[in-house]
Amino acid sequence: MEQKELKGLLNKVAKGELTVDEAVLQFRAEPFTDLGFAKPDHHRAVRQGVAEVIYGAGKTPEQIIRIAQAMLESGQKTVVITRMSEQAARLAEKALPFTYYETGHIGIVGVMPAPDTDTEIVIATGGTSDIEVAEEAAVTAEALGNKIIRIYDVGVAGIHRLFAHSDDILRARVIIAVAGMEGALASVIGGLADCPVIAVPTSIGYGASFGGLSALLSMLNSCAGGVSVVNIDNGFGAGYLASMINHI
Repeated sequence: MEQKELKGLLNKVAKGELTVDEAVLQFRAEPFTDLGFAKPDHHRAVRQGVAEVIYGAGKTPEQIIRIAQAMLESGQKTVVITRMSEQAARLAEKALPFTYYETGHIGIVGVMPAPDTDTEIVIATGGTSDIEVAEEAAVTAEALGNKIIRIYDVGVAGIHRLFAHSDDILRARVIIAVAGMEGALASVIGGLADCPVIAVPTSIGYGASFGGLSALLSMLNSCAGGVSVVNIDNGFGAGYLASMINHI
């Protein structure tokens, strides 16, 4: 049960449209299901506002399918599966109402919700090679009810490309800046925008980038105010945090 549904249930009780006992009956669903290898948390949406997300890496396709089925049976309308392999996706398509977003390696079980806010999240990448991580962030945020504006391949090597999207930058409620190499994009955007900027370092770059460590350190050392940083290649974490900010 999500927070909106919980509030709706309590409002019905307050208005006399539902008895206390009827409301208790609807709320008595088990807080988790014990599958042996996993325990899907059905009350996370009540506590945190967002339902549990399945991390697909390291799980077998059969485990992913069973966890997703348990979530659907508990009433969850949208199940997000991150870091999902194409092999797992092909099997999930046969067992679940399922859509696979190949670039971001994300599976969506159930319905992709329509945006429930008027404000926008802008996602910008330094280069085309960063799009895989950016799409993980984008699809995550879309699954959480946000409108996304994508601005890809606008890195500092051709900064005029970013300036061509100034209107989007200035209108955004929150911006996700995804970049590898030296990770300078986050600082540039942070110096232009009046909203929070979430920096995502990627593992894109030559040897001295140390698998994204140089971009991570550059972003952590940004002199632009309002820039926060998530872990290397953590598009999901950026999309989730951006959604929280966008819904405040």
